[in-house]
Amino acid sequence: MASSPRFASYPTPSEGPKTKYVAPPANNPVLRGYSLVAAGALISRSGLLQRFFWSNAGFGQVKDLPILDDIPPTFDPCVTPLGPAGPLLEFEPDLLAAAHTKPGVRYYSIHDYHELYRSGKSTPQSVIEALLPLTKPGGAKQSQYENAWADNHGNDKLVLEAAKASTQRWAAGKPLSILDGVPIGVKDDVSVEGYVSHNGMKFNAESPFFKKQGESVWCVKALQDAGAIVLGKNRMHELGSDTSGLNVVQGTPSNPLNNEYYTGGSSSGPASAVCSGIVPFAVATDAGGSIRIPSSFCGLYGLKPSQHRTGHVRGTMCVRGPIAANVADLTIAYRFMSQPDAEDRIQRAFGRSTPPGPSAKRVIGVYRDWWNVADAEVLEPCNRALEFLTKERGYEVVDISLPHLAEAQLSHAIICLVEMAEGARRRTVNPADWLSLVGPANKIMMSVGRVTPAADFLKYNTVRTLLMRHFAFLFQQYPGLLILSPTTPLTGWPKTPGDEQHGMNDGNITFRNMMYIFLANLTGTPSISMPIGYATPKQGEGRLAVGLLATGEWGSEEQLLAFAGETEKYLHAKYEGGRRRPDAWLDVFGLATGSTDASTPA
Repeated sequence: MASSPRFASYPTPSEGPKTKYVAPPANNPVLRGYSLVAAGALISRSGLLQRFFWSNAGFGQVKDLPILDDIPPTFDPCVTPLGPAGPLLEFEPDLLAAAHTKPGVRYYSIHDYHELYRSGKSTPQSVIEALLPLTKPGGAKQSQYENAWADNHGNDKLVLEAAKASTQRWAAGKPLSILDGVPIGVKDDVSVEGYVSHNGMKFNAESPFFKKQGESVWCVKALQDAGAIVLGKNRMHELGSDTSGLNVVQGTPSNPLNNEYYTGGSSSGPASAVCSGIVPFAVATDAGGSIRIPSSFCGLYGLKPSQHRTGHVRGTMCVRGPIAANVADLTIAYRFMSQPDAEDRIQRAFGRSTPPGPSAKRVIGVYRDWWNVADAEVLEPCNRALEFLTKERGYEVVDISLPHLAEAQLSHAIICLVEMAEGARRRTVNPADWLSLVGPANKIMMSVGRVTPAADFLKYNTVRTLLMRHFAFLFQQYPGLLILSPTTPLTGWPKTPGDEQHGMNDGNITFRNMMYIFLANLTGTPSISMPIGYATPKQGEGRLAVGLLATGEWGSEEQLLAFAGETEKYLHAKYEGGRRRPDAWLDVFGLATGSTDASTPA
């Protein structure tokens, strides 16, 4: 059928061909140090070299797929679930009750902040005054937490005023919502009133791009209107163009679980800040796993909503969503962020996502060829979680296939590069000098992306149609289907000495790191990452988190959140050793009440 009565722009359900999984080519040269600097200078100036590296990556092979000949391209994967857009769903008792409070494991939740202020044991002003110095890179009081935060350009007054106003509301017994006074982080590419959005780049006062924003984007404003306090902007991978989180110009955020490994990217700062306990959740963006990969590497929960669900983002892959320490906070944050915006005709048309009922289908789809290529240390906890879900939670597992995944991943990657390159071209005063704001790794990627022929670009978006139609076929065949895989096949991304100075470019690891998550971006479907176990590191101290990824039908965010709640209980109650909290976790409540020093985490 052409469309579902529950959706606008629902893809035509059509099963794609059954193809064996083959990974994209891994021919990309690994560049770091001075070789990266030299390559960035040369490739960005040579059309011949740009076309060579474009072809070497395999981007030219997609257009020759015969199956694409009779399929139209899809340039925006927005599929709109219909129905009532509001009001905001009431918060179930489970979201408003203390959970998983075992000492050494507990993360402070939104509920905990609410109770802290209600009891009078502390105030939003005390909390913010205690935390703000820890977010100041190079400040008078150095801390192990500061590298998650970007320069706030003197916005302390703005933060303190918000905290003072919240404190006054609490004193009057009139908090705006359960979020009133809760500190949050916002990724460096998301506009917040009064803040500069660096997009992970080095600040340049001469560029109009680095101006303070006049207003917050809708999803952040919705949180602020509910009383949440933006503590600051979180660092990210430069331009959001890679998945390690390494940032030479701003500094690389720490992975609190094991600082010899990257946080993952590009939402490295949000994940680092949440994992360390500084904030209970953060607002981030995801165009190629940028919410879900760092959530996985840092042992957190990350939701990539349906395309445009939380507001329009420039580009056809990117969407804003929350990263949180627990599922309750992820759910609360999502519900506030996804409220309808009267000024956005696309976003306001979305019908409200609702939790599944008790009789809802419980079906898991697994593409075995794809699933089984993850690292062994990743597969072991993922397989154990899958066994729990089927044997103890009543989920039916069906074997599925996904067509032409190598070509689909190449299509996703090059569409992202083309869209990033076009965005970069408009950031400088002189468009002819459009790469002047970025480092050598992005000089290579952006200049290679911009040589993409129009005919190839059309076929990349035709691959998008193929996968969206196949997804629609699967969701129609198996109502309630959740497609499961590991979040990333990697057992973390270990740091290499020296990369902090000039950066690194390893497209082969990047492609492998994104082999599961890219599909939700390409098709516009919602997707969630959940920690379900840990693995032994090859370097450094601290076990590494392993994430499980679930992708659902367009508009199924609440189904995904409910599913994550089941895996959360598994991690705490069934997984041997339970959930891990990093040694660097900060006892914010102790700090705010004077019983803990920031230099000595609880």
